[in-house]
Amino acid sequence: QVHLVESGGGLVQAGGSLRLSCAASGSIVSILSINTMGWYRQAPGKQRELVADIRSDGSTNYADTVKGRFSISRATTGNTVYLQTNNLKPDDTGVYYCNSKMRSGVDVWGKGTPVTVSS
Repeated sequence: QVHLVESGGGLVQAGGSLRLSCAASGSIVSILSINTMGWYRQAPGKQRELVADIRSDGSTNYADTVKGRFSISRATTGNTVYLQTNNLKPDDTGVYYCNSKMRSGVDVWGKGTPVTVSS
């Protein structure tokens, strides 16, 4: 079983930056069973949406709204994923959740870290 813990959220002014981290813990077998890790966000009153994800082969995928501003990366050990967020906008406000998609098809979620961007 994989356990995800996010960190790095907070309050920032528009135009600022934050670096979010997600650490995955568990047995070596479970860590090696992670296929894709990603970040989702949920704004108040809205559905959870994909922000960015990164596969085990290093390929990445971004929501159109964050392309050019956010960057996702994954530690070589495979158990930590980062989201560098730059030029933040008030619309980026929400709870950011880490997700891992296991090779078995199971989804694992962290508890989330809040990001608030003030105008």
